Amino acid sequence: MTSDDTVRPGRPRSIETLAELTPEQTDAVLALLTEAARNDGQHAVSEQGRLQLRGPAREGVAHLLLTVGDGELVGYAQLEGTDPVEPPAAELVVHPSHRGQGHGRALGSALLAASGKRLRIWAHGGHSAARHLAQVLGLSLFRELRQMRRPLAGLELPEPRLPEGVSVRTFVPGRDDAAWLAVNAAAFAHHPEQGSLTQRDLDDRKAEPWFDPAGFFLAERDGELIGFHWTKVHAEEGLGEVYVLGIRPDTQGGGLGKALTTIGLRHLEGQGLPTAMLYVD
Repeated sequence: MTSDDTVRPGRPRSIETLAELTPEQTDAVLALLTEAARNDGQHAVSEQGRLQLRGPAREGVAHLLLTVGDGELVGYAQLEGTDPVEPPAAELVVHPSHRGQGHGRALGSALLAASGKRLRIWAHGGHSAARHLAQVLGLSLFRELRQMRRPLAGLELPEPRLPEGVSVRTFVPGRDDAAWLAVNAAAFAHHPEQGSLTQRDLDDRKAEPWFDPAGFFLAERDGELIGFHWTKVHAEEGLGEVYVLGIRPDTQGGGLGKALTTIGLRHLEGQGLPTAMLYVD
């Protein structure tokens, strides 16, 4: 599906909506995202969104490519309508050299139309242009994600105190996939963005350069997985992350979350990272 209007004389604008990108289109979008992140100091599309650029079509996910002239890609948006309760969610970005020409508004309007005017847009970094676009589209702020940080260098973390009968080991790719997906779904049943992860989503993350099973801790009791702490290292930024921490609901309240947090932070400290961070609502 395409829509067209005019940016300036001789520079027609086109928006194409696709269920699946070709490898060439994926590379072009990734290059656009890289340029935007370099300019803005923040990724405009989340990790999940970037992972969803690759491979076969995913149910409920659409890609919007905005091109000008003879097909130059200057804008991208992704629309995901997989949440059974909330409206479809979107992310969008315009190349830094092509901003101020109405491309963001064009993408936003296309997203509104594609979503039946039931739309959530994630705006990363709180840029003024994103706030202005939200006003133009008639959107209002209803959820805010914050990043918390704490120093690791020189920090004396206590020995973790595990609940009775609980042992901790690291993740074994392939062998632990199904059990982890089940516990993750249970722990985040109230959080569809995390709790709905599939085997494909897990495989995507395992294929990323940052994936390290040595930083993926599993807590077991009587051979059953009851909790986990998956850490992540952002090498370029020198940051460790409490990536995902989950406890099976029927085993919560015994101090396992605190123990797993400590284990993960000690691991990140051992990697020589000066700082750890966590995203929270």
